[in-house]
Amino acid sequence: MSASEHPKGAHAPLSFPLLGFLAFMAGATVANLYYAQPLLAEIARSFHVDAGRAGLISVATQAGYAAGLALIVPLGDGRERKTLIVATTTLIAVALVLVALSPNFAILLAASLFMGLSTTVPQLLVPYTATLAPPARRGRAVGLVMSGLLIGIIVSRALSGFGSFLGWRVIYGLAAGVMALCAATAARLLPRQAPPEPVPYGTLLRSLKGLWQNEPVLRFHAFLGAMGFAAFSVFWTPLVFHYGHLFPGEASRMVGITGFIGVSGALAAPLSGRLSERYGVLAVNGSFLLLVGSAFLILWFQGDSLAGVAAGAALLDAGVQGSHISNQTRLYALRASVRNRLTAVYMTAYFAGGALGSLVGTWAWKEAGWRAVCATGAAFALAALLRLITGFHGANLCPPQAGTGA
Repeated sequence: MSASEHPKGAHAPLSFPLLGFLAFMAGATVANLYYAQPLLAEIARSFHVDAGRAGLISVATQAGYAAGLALIVPLGDGRERKTLIVATTTLIAVALVLVALSPNFAILLAASLFMGLSTTVPQLLVPYTATLAPPARRGRAVGLVMSGLLIGIIVSRALSGFGSFLGWRVIYGLAAGVMALCAATAARLLPRQAPPEPVPYGTLLRSLKGLWQNEPVLRFHAFLGAMGFAAFSVFWTPLVFHYGHLFPGEASRMVGITGFIGVSGALAAPLSGRLSERYGVLAVNGSFLLLVGSAFLILWFQGDSLAGVAAGAALLDAGVQGSHISNQTRLYALRASVRNRLTAVYMTAYFAGGALGSLVGTWAWKEAGWRAVCATGAAFALAALLRLITGFHGANLCPPQAGTGA
């Protein structure tokens, strides 16, 4: 029997190279969602549009991703997962080529929507890894893939910011090449992985509504995740325009520098899962959301300097990612048989919040400037904190038992 032909219920060998590839693939695929942020000013000049319209690229990408999470990720509970991962990665490469070749702004928006829709691979890889790993190694394996995903989110902005001299079309063309290589490598390396039992697609989609209605823990954490990622997007989407005022001609590079500094904050966030198991969701998630609020205070008072923005970005990334992992730790302590669908519902809400944050953040920047951006981000963080404090006991959210988190 070959490495790619393991029967249902058996664990394929999870070698370190395979696990490393899964982590790299998670980071490389999720990066496609964020390449645009340092390039928005350049894209705006390319198509002769203002900041408000350019910000719609981030909105379209995140809205497409939210739709893909709802429509594609549930398939992982009812279809062979390797084939789904390879096919979806191939679609990402096609979408990135369409973005790179877009002849006008309307087609660019449509291509960005399609790219977001197809970039669901990171959320397919996490449940795939959780199932592939033997129980004794599951937490460490999923943690490594999640670390790759988090680093991909942060480093993507740095890479596109520093690579902006190549032109935004070249950046997306190179990203398409990376996705084609990932699809080819995944087709060769990944073991096949059948779900516990095939489930018709219509049944999978209909079950999402039941999950939402019957799982108060899911609704609770979906709101927290949506508000946290809204605050994240409020900051990152208009940042390049803010830097355009502070550092004329250097805005994309400054976003790149800020992205690299932000890695330090994101690397601290994976501690959230273990802390949530030990101290409970209320204390840990609340602490990370307080970091988000503190970040916007720094950005309000020190947002006219690179050091101030970088410090705020590091705290913001740590706070948002820490809250996000705390949310996922609690969700993965629920039913393993619906892990893909829980991921789909939660992440749909998460990126719907991101699309809202991009839209509102761009509007706040256009209408009232940087401090309006900071106030808007802080308001989203406050909404999450209030929901955490007032709704925790009503949602019957006891802390998960040790070892149950992903």
